[in-house]
Amino acid sequence: MQWLGRDLIQSGWLQRLRGQEASLYALRVAVALGGAMGWCWANDHRQWVVPLFLGVIASALAETDDNWRARLRGLLFTLVGFALVAYATEAVVHSPPLFALVLCGFAFVLTMAGAVGERYRAVTTASVILSLYTAMSVGASPGSASSHLIPKLLLAGAAWYGLLSVLWKMAFPLRPLRMGLAQVYAELSGYLLLKASLFEPVRGLDVQQRRIGLAQANGRVVAVLNVMKERLLRRMQAGKVPQGELLHCLNLYFLAQDIHERASSSHYLYNDWAEELFHSDVLFRCQRVLSLQGLTCARLAEALRAHQPFQRGEEVAHALVDLDDAIGYLEQQGRAQWLRPLRSLRALARNLKTLDAQLTLATGPLNTSLLGDVTLFDASVRTVADAWARVQRQLNLRSPLLRHAVRSTMALAAGCVAMQLTDPAHGHWILLTTLFVCQATYGATIRRVVERIAGTVLGLVVGWALLTLFPGLAMQALIAVCAGVVFFITRTQRYVTGTAAITLMVLMCFNQTTGAAYELIAPRLLDTLIGSVIAAVAMLLVLPDWQGRRLHTVAAEAIAAHAAYLRDILSQYAEGKDDDLDYRVARRNAHDADAALSRALAQLMQEPHWARRNARWGQRVLVQSHSLLNYVSALGAHRGRLDDTGENALLLTAGAYAAAQFDAIASALRVRGAEASSDAAYDAARCDAWVAQLLERAESAPEFLRVVLGQLALICGEIGPLWRVGLEFHSSGDV
Repeated sequence: MQWLGRDLIQSGWLQRLRGQEASLYALRVAVALGGAMGWCWANDHRQWVVPLFLGVIASALAETDDNWRARLRGLLFTLVGFALVAYATEAVVHSPPLFALVLCGFAFVLTMAGAVGERYRAVTTASVILSLYTAMSVGASPGSASSHLIPKLLLAGAAWYGLLSVLWKMAFPLRPLRMGLAQVYAELSGYLLLKASLFEPVRGLDVQQRRIGLAQANGRVVAVLNVMKERLLRRMQAGKVPQGELLHCLNLYFLAQDIHERASSSHYLYNDWAEELFHSDVLFRCQRVLSLQGLTCARLAEALRAHQPFQRGEEVAHALVDLDDAIGYLEQQGRAQWLRPLRSLRALARNLKTLDAQLTLATGPLNTSLLGDVTLFDASVRTVADAWARVQRQLNLRSPLLRHAVRSTMALAAGCVAMQLTDPAHGHWILLTTLFVCQATYGATIRRVVERIAGTVLGLVVGWALLTLFPGLAMQALIAVCAGVVFFITRTQRYVTGTAAITLMVLMCFNQTTGAAYELIAPRLLDTLIGSVIAAVAMLLVLPDWQGRRLHTVAAEAIAAHAAYLRDILSQYAEGKDDDLDYRVARRNAHDADAALSRALAQLMQEPHWARRNARWGQRVLVQSHSLLNYVSALGAHRGRLDDTGENALLLTAGAYAAAQFDAIASALRVRGAEASSDAAYDAARCDAWVAQLLERAESAPEFLRVVLGQLALICGEIGPLWRVGLEFHSSGDV
């Protein structure tokens, strides 16, 4: 059931969700491109089509999600940067050495400036692209438009799209929040459906692979939650409590965080449950509840997308009752071997009930009395000194950003040489291809190389056919606008289609200017091949950032973040439950670090076989790290103030011991010295004693405390496996 539900979501409503948002985005792009084309035709300036279109494209690539005031400020900042780049490039474009020096300088400096933040990264990347657009426009129309006019036309196109963007933000200020929340609940739906697959009582089930898939799905949830947080921050005014729909969106975001914490909780070893309760349907009952809750998240996402109220059915409530009855029936059997798993199942059932209550709040009207601390952690830069400090932290060869900046710069320098050797006047496509194809990781670069070549070939074939079928310039102008719209719809999700569309647009636009589009087909293909080869070679030879070399550091950061999360949870057992900013930051840091480990492993698996070091070790450490996070999340889901008893002291003392052990594991991994320090740091007998003591106390403790002590025993039980995985890093030469 869970696989069918997930497939329906991914193939049906989720695609419609993305499709409608893309269609609205396409409308804005169509107005921008169509307006530019119409103005050129109305004023008989078809030779200006290329720089105006390229200005629109650069401005759209630099666009970030903001409220209209911030978008207006960002537009002014973008135009200033564009002007600097465009006029500097125009001044040196006819001198190959100076042009290469200026282009490479822009590429390195602007790439490093992306360390300041996501919105700055978009602007700086678009600025480098605009530099190449300037050079290409000057070379495309040397006799039709004077050289000094090109920067003005590029800036006019950028300003035109920017104005439309600002007006759009004014007309639909909170629509991005609704769409972002729809994506959050869509990813939560996928996570819940995948989590349900772990409750399949089938012998021989590959639990490790499903856990790896679950960790990857968790990374996607974390990513959309982080994007949603930034969207909310950009619309909240400092010192003011949000009101109205903004407050409702903020509440839905906090509820999504709580649902995520409970969904990522684990109360037992699932394969042990499957073995001990093999002949019962209770695990299928758990699976059904989780699947139905996943589908509820999917329907909530659809309602948010459509901006319509959502009424829940009774399916989940009935499924929860059935689960309670199934657990009660097993408890009546009185079998000693079922005692511990049934207690864990009871804890799981309570967690699922609470999760369902959160879903009820998310699908109902806003209740402001339930809101606590609504502060969000804002990590954006405040001063120039702060921005410079962020860049300085990246100025070392261990930084993936610096390595990417150096690699991109060297690739562009090689592209400049290749352009002079092949086509000095029109070879800027080599540089554009190199810039677009050269990504931060090997797997992304090679995938982009293949997609870029395939898309270019497809676009050239379609372009040749359409030029032959529709020789009239008016029809070609319409095709150019439509192709530009298709490019922006597909450039992130379907890069082959996006590349084909932009290739088609270029052919049609250049035919408006020079009437010689057929002559561009062969050079465009050759330039794409040359640029792709340069990017691939640069990825292999210039400071390659193989993930296997730093996987131990990423794993260390994840384990340390889990330890910090555990400490924050323990403090709430001593002081009382409080979803304050500190707790939410610790929880988010733990999930971010786990997602970073999952991404690093995924990138490692895309690298060449000979460079794929520590791949199997990475899979093991990811499973252990994510399992630890699941157990800690469950402890967080049940948190509440405990009485000052011996069990409370035991909980805090054992928890502090576990957190210290995880910190020691992280430290050993960071310095790659686990073998040297593990004997002194890890005492297996002491760890086993803590687990035994926690389980013994849990037997006679009240129900709530029994669950908490049992959960901490699971956490302490992860110390030994994590130490052993750390030891394996040095002996793991696997590929």
